Amino acid sequence: MDLRVKVECVQDVEISEPVSPTGQYFNTSVLSISLICILEFENPIDDASRLALHIIDAFLHINPRFSSIMVEDKEGGKCWKRVQVTVEDHIKVACFPEGLSSESYDHYFRDYLSKMAMDPLPQTKPLWEIHIIKYPTSNASGNVIFKLHHSLGDGYSLMGALLSCLQRADNPSLPLTFPVLRKTIKPENELKNLISVIAQSLTGALNTLFDFGWSILKSSFLEDSRSPIHSGNEGLEFGPINIMAMAFSMDQIKQIKSRLQVTINDVVNGMIFLGTRLYMDLTSKEERNTRPTALVVLNTRSIGAYKSVIEMVQNKEAKSLWGNQFTFLHVSLPELYRNDESFNPLKFIKQTQTIIRRKRNTCTVYLTGVLLEYLRKYRGPEVTAKYIHGIIKNSSMGVSNVIGPLEKMTLSNQRVKGLYYMPINGPQSLTVTTISYMDELRVAVGTEKGFIDPEKFQTCIEKAFNMIFDAAVKSE
Repeated sequence: MDLRVKVECVQDVEISEPVSPTGQYFNTSVLSISLICILEFENPIDDASRLALHIIDAFLHINPRFSSIMVEDKEGGKCWKRVQVTVEDHIKVACFPEGLSSESYDHYFRDYLSKMAMDPLPQTKPLWEIHIIKYPTSNASGNVIFKLHHSLGDGYSLMGALLSCLQRADNPSLPLTFPVLRKTIKPENELKNLISVIAQSLTGALNTLFDFGWSILKSSFLEDSRSPIHSGNEGLEFGPINIMAMAFSMDQIKQIKSRLQVTINDVVNGMIFLGTRLYMDLTSKEERNTRPTALVVLNTRSIGAYKSVIEMVQNKEAKSLWGNQFTFLHVSLPELYRNDESFNPLKFIKQTQTIIRRKRNTCTVYLTGVLLEYLRKYRGPEVTAKYIHGIIKNSSMGVSNVIGPLEKMTLSNQRVKGLYYMPINGPQSLTVTTISYMDELRVAVGTEKGFIDPEKFQTCIEKAFNMIFDAAVKSE
């Protein structure tokens, strides 16, 4: 493949912008997390060079960070330094044996993902790569994998960057659209509303004290017990992982949502937690009553859906939407009281909703941000990164979600069949992510290789969804 192209940027002595505090935390000797996003294509990739150059042409104009490296300034702070980008350094084309079955290529594809996840991004070049896999698997005729360092931005802004390379299949001149989140309707009775606010404030204050104190203990001392989803092994961020994805009907999820009067996220989180509990119960009966915690990632932007990448990058007011603007909550998984007569999967969804809602209705997120800023200011990014490393390592699993487009997409006229993403290089045995695309929800599972059985875990997630959906249909 001929990619003898160099993209000229500004002079390499220019300092473009300081690195955000969160961007510094995610690129230290203690913590270095990246994000990969996999695009699945309906048709074979016939021209990898054309596809690669199309991506590069769109990609480098999104944000200066994609043509910058992270360096120290004279005061010891971190800055993005603009450099010249050589395309060959960032485009990788996989080479597998020819003429194999799609099932055989499934194994090659998973091994490729695992190795790619372990290989660190060079700090002397802009922190991203694009991998093209032209071999057909059981799920797609070809794949493109974006590997992006988390210091460039969080899932919201990086997904926005990715989507800027894509177009609507039905009409490329129209923008992609996204589901709109409905705002909560406030009670009409002002007195009842006032009483409710006061009650919530008092309860929230008490919950804040408890949750913030518990969060500090979890981050510093209290590691989850060993279990089928938490090995506690050192160096997990450098070890091999398995990444698998599955699809669920958004129409069925909305049907469950309407029946229970909850949010889509409540249904999805409940399904993930129930599937995890089923896996633990199936793997080790002795561990069924342990209390594992999940880190649920929350977007802290006060918006309901994506804005255009142009607004995120160029508009002064919206520029603050770029970067890392998220936080996470420690959420204990509901216990699995399971016997044939009394277990109710719909009740499990309600329990999940109650736990997460209580956690969100506190100031713990704000206080955690203040604590991290204090550590950064007085102890430095490395100490802060070590604290965040403890937050992740001492919990059993990570859960995050991103809203995807409603229309079918194309990349250089290649129709996108599906997409999913996964944070990598984190010190956890289990990570679950979700993204919506058209009428499907893609659930991706990243598991510690040799510890968690990915096929068995996937079966448990699918079983949990079927249990919930069947129960919702029967209760109508």
